[in-house]
Amino acid sequence: MEITVCRAADVALLDQHIGSPGASSSHAVRYARQQAGQGTYLVAWLEGRPVGHAEMRWIGCGAPEVRRAAPGCPELNGLAVWPEHLRSRGIGSALIRAAEDLARERGVPRTGMGVARNNRRASALYARLGYRPLTDYLDRWTYQDDDGETRARVDPCTFLVKRLATC
Repeated sequence: MEITVCRAADVALLDQHIGSPGASSSHAVRYARQQAGQGTYLVAWLEGRPVGHAEMRWIGCGAPEVRRAAPGCPELNGLAVWPEHLRSRGIGSALIRAAEDLARERGVPRTGMGVARNNRRASALYARLGYRPLTDYLDRWTYQDDDGETRARVDPCTFLVKRLATC
């Protein structure tokens, strides 16, 4: 497995192998944030195809509750491994470590990530990797469905933080 920073040509492959909800591409949005300097979009590759991704959002989490509790804390967002049978093989952990390494290179003292309150599997992984609960919040996001309608989602989440060891 290899982890790389997303390139323009990777967006179509991500759409093909790891779809986004609805008609709009969250991969293109994450890549655009990377191009604007607001994030770094990482892609995990196995045998020449994308099998996972994660975005380190240098601008932090957009939820006001999190911004108050963790000002200036970058957020690891959009962590996914697909297809499902590849989960629990270290791909997600490798993406998290790669994002943490990027943060250390920038001198960032801590990182954070949100996890849905009902996602026990992910919560257990993040706890093993040293992430601790900071605050509960509502993750509000929208996407465009296949009919072109904008749909809103609200997910109850907990924001987790981890202090990074300095080099």
